[in-house]
This record gives sequence, C-alpha cells and structure tokens, in this order.
Amino acid sequence: MSVPLSRVSFPFGPFVKNESNPILGPQGDSWEAKDLFNPAAVVKDGKVYMLYRAEDHSGAGEWNGTSRIGIAVSEDGVRFERHPEPVLVPTESYELPGGCEDPRVTQIGDTYYLTYTAFDGHSATLCLATSKDLFTWEKHGVLFPDWTEGSDRVWSKSGAILSEPINGKYIMYFGDTSIWLAYSEDLVHWTPVKEPVFTPSTDPEAFDSALIEPGPQPMLTDDGILLIYNAARVITDPQDPSFGKLRYSAGQVLLSKEDPTKVLKRTEAPFFVPGTHDEIVGQVGNVVFVEGLVEYQGAHYLYYGMADSKIGVAIYRR
Repeated sequence: MSVPLSRVSFPFGPFVKNESNPILGPQGDSWEAKDLFNPAAVVKDGKVYMLYRAEDHSGAGEWNGTSRIGIAVSEDGVRFERHPEPVLVPTESYELPGGCEDPRVTQIGDTYYLTYTAFDGHSATLCLATSKDLFTWEKHGVLFPDWTEGSDRVWSKSGAILSEPINGKYIMYFGDTSIWLAYSEDLVHWTPVKEPVFTPSTDPEAFDSALIEPGPQPMLTDDGILLIYNAARVITDPQDPSFGKLRYSAGQVLLSKEDPTKVLKRTEAPFFVPGTHDEIVGQVGNVVFVEGLVEYQGAHYLYYGMADSKIGVAIYRR
C-alpha cells in the first residue's frame, strides 16, 4: 500500500534509483535528437503521463538546441511509449530561439496547469499553459510581466504549484537562485512576493550553497507543505576533475500550512545525489534534477534529469 500524502513524514523517502535507468534518452534526428531531460509527471486514466524537455541540434555552439515539450505514457511507471510529436513548441518571441524548457505540472479539478521556462537566448521567463487532455495546451504567457528591475524583466524560472488553496489562495514556489512565493485566486494571474521564502545555505560546502530551485509540485501533509527542491554547490576539491563546476543534488523543505513563507524544517544533507555514469557525464555533468513525482500502483515515482541528457526514475515503496 502507498502512504497517503497527508501522512507522508519529513523527510520523504528513501527513493531507490531504478536499475534500468536511463528510462528515456534522445532519439532520431529532429526535435528530440540532442538531449532529453527534466520531466514532469501526472497520473491520468490509470497511466503515468510524462512531460519532458527535448532539445534538437538547431543552432551553433555548445548550447545549440531549441527545446520543446514532449509526452510519453506508461502503464508501469518505468517503460514509456512516446508520442511522436511535441505537445508544446516555441511560438512567441520570448520563447525563441531557446524554446520551452523544464515543465512542471499540477492537476486541479479537470485542468492541468503547466509551468515552463521560456528562453529567448538572453533571458529566462516563467510561463503558464493549461490543458484538459495533456496534449492540447493553451498558453497564458509570461507569469510576472511587471516584475522588473530597471528596464529589464527579472529572470524567473521553475514554478511549482500546490494543488490545494491555502487561506483561500493558490500558491506557487518559484526561482532558480533563491525560492520565492506567488499567490493566485484563479491559477492564471499570479502575484509574486518580493522577498524570497528561503535562500541558499551560507556554508560554502553545503549541498545547496550555490543555488536552489523548486522540484515537483509541493505536497500538503499533516505536518506542513513539503517541497522537494533542486540545489547546487561549487565543487571545491582540486583533485576532482569537475573542480570549480556545479554539482546538483536534491533536498527537502517543510513549510507552514498557515504561513507558506515560513520554513519549519530543512534537510541538512541531500537525499538524492548524482552517482551513476549517466548522471555524472552528459551535456552538464554531475546533475540529478527532479521535476516529476506521482503516487502510482502502491509506490511513489520520482522522475529526474540525468546530466541534462537523459531521464531516470527513482521509486519509494513502503
């Protein structure tokens, strides 16, 4: 039997990486030929639907891919069948040439709310799309168009929406340096809080000292709002071949249900770290990046990007 989210304890897990990882990788010579990573997930009609970021080879240089969002379906949470075409593609000026990146999805009622990052080659902006069937999406544009510094729109990414309202409003955690909070009454128009909810650790050796950003949708538990978050630190060991670069792992934070800006607990060590070859070697090395979490067939499935190149899953059974 799976553990209802209301009775999930902090920290959540442990999650065990699937032995057959990676479960998906790049293929073909078109829209998903270069890299496949950073998936969201939701259960619909007794199946797991994964929405993932795919890159092509459309440009020059190291970061030469335009991103699109693809979809794949599984009946066991591990083996996925891909839809042949992407379901969300860049069409707006603020989405090109970088594309639509890093989806996160929350179901509320009969509607799926998808946050994604639009990248125009210079600035990242957090955007929203909605769907009734996961295949046809209506874009609602940039979420924080008026949140600016001087003449420049503030860089914004990584929105994770809680499915239940708090104090009459929906909340979303977002950000990719610190983590902020935004409120909404209709799930389309969002108002950000100017001060971050929590920031990177001040200990330079801590796993979350360089940056933090939300992972999958938050979970409402008996003890508070549980948020899995991605984090990075700078590798400081001169003997490490990745010296001076970032190492990504994942932590957890528990926030107050009465005041979603108040941190109650925070993990001092990561619960999920890169370790396999496909997590250490890839487009960006030393990366596990979690964005999808579902409760399915008596277990919890955590979907993640592996070195910004492939997709893996880790499973928590109790």
